Amino acid sequence: MRYLPHTDSDRQAMLDSMGVKQIMDLFADIPGEFHTKLGSLDLPEALSEAGIVKKFTKAAEKNRHAGNTRCFLGGGTYHHFVPAVVDYVVSRGEFLTAYTPYQPEIAQGTLQALFEYQTMIARLTGMEVSNASMYEAATATAEAALMARRVTRKTRTVIAGSVNPRYRSVTENYLSRLEGDYIEVPMGQHGTDLSQVIVAMDEQTACVIVQYPDFYGSVYDLASLREACDANKCLMVVAFSDVSAFGLIESPGAYGADIAVGSGQALGIPMAFGGPHLGIFTCKQKYVRQMPGRVCGLTTDADGKRGFVLTLSTREQHIRREKATSNICSNQGLMCTAAATYMTLMGDAGLETIANHSAAALDLLVSKLPSGVVAADGVRYNETVLTFASQEKRDAFINEARNNDIFAGIPLETIEKSAEAKHLLVATTEMIEEDDINDYIAAMEVAL
Repeated sequence: MRYLPHTDSDRQAMLDSMGVKQIMDLFADIPGEFHTKLGSLDLPEALSEAGIVKKFTKAAEKNRHAGNTRCFLGGGTYHHFVPAVVDYVVSRGEFLTAYTPYQPEIAQGTLQALFEYQTMIARLTGMEVSNASMYEAATATAEAALMARRVTRKTRTVIAGSVNPRYRSVTENYLSRLEGDYIEVPMGQHGTDLSQVIVAMDEQTACVIVQYPDFYGSVYDLASLREACDANKCLMVVAFSDVSAFGLIESPGAYGADIAVGSGQALGIPMAFGGPHLGIFTCKQKYVRQMPGRVCGLTTDADGKRGFVLTLSTREQHIRREKATSNICSNQGLMCTAAATYMTLMGDAGLETIANHSAAALDLLVSKLPSGVVAADGVRYNETVLTFASQEKRDAFINEARNNDIFAGIPLETIEKSAEAKHLLVATTEMIEEDDINDYIAAMEVAL
């Protein structure tokens, strides 16, 4: 049944009121050569509902995705296991249809889920306060730069070239209409050189932004940067792409980060062809009033019963626009609930196991590389750059891997425009087993 309520007489009455004779007269401004002639589309015969489902299911099976392909893709989006419980919880109507908890008395479940999310994120990142939440990591990084300007009343931003190119691009765009300098420090061979970043700092610097582990998977000591930030009275901002890393390596908070931001996609959120994702934003307690977004808190009501509230919400929908810390008017609340569910299921031991497996899988892959392919130097978490003798050999491997249902990695120049076209960014997670690595290496040997 077609749900078109207008009759022929209804449509004619509307046309008469507009002073035209037929519907096509409404499109008179479009040249006739661009009009589709009736019957010219060559559409197939109509199908039954069952036939339509069968047709589109068959078409969908042509998609290659992380669920039916061995996935070594990274660069900010990672293929982690998502327990069925996560999908079940976020699919419940109480969470799925909830928007912003404007009225805490009828939004206690949503507020509690967000409160628990904040608590677990603060513990995982080693920070004192977390909001709930941001859109994704790129805008969270840009908002961190804006927050640092408010805190320090300085206008110079220094960012390492080893920060995810997308995070850098969005941050530069945010700051491009504001006074002050945006300094991007070039990095060397696929890793972070803090000495170059420190040299770029001065007394006018509001913040220094680094990524840890960096875009290339490199893990390094942030102690020298903390000292330099103290000397220049600026904030240390630490970004990250895969928050699961902190189940294994030192957290940003342990290094004294003032602000830590990044992606929460690894916490029970599927790759989903690029989104939606989750932006994490954490900071030290003393800076909380300059934090964008909102913070959920725990209190007691007049009867002494526990209750959850919006403790801080410095966004423009809640207060005067000129007093707002950000123009972000919503958040990824459902993704927060997914992350909270995931972290509750995994616990400390589960997150540590996942991180250990992810790192060990990369070590195993690198140990099996044939001659002619070199992995980047230095300590890595679960991501690295492979360098081939030429672009032709790299592309031949990518094609051979795809023929064997393997996503081999990301050609680095497609994300980092300055990269040579012979590098491949490769990531491993707990979804990668030894057999997958053996098949990966076998495809590489055939291509080389």
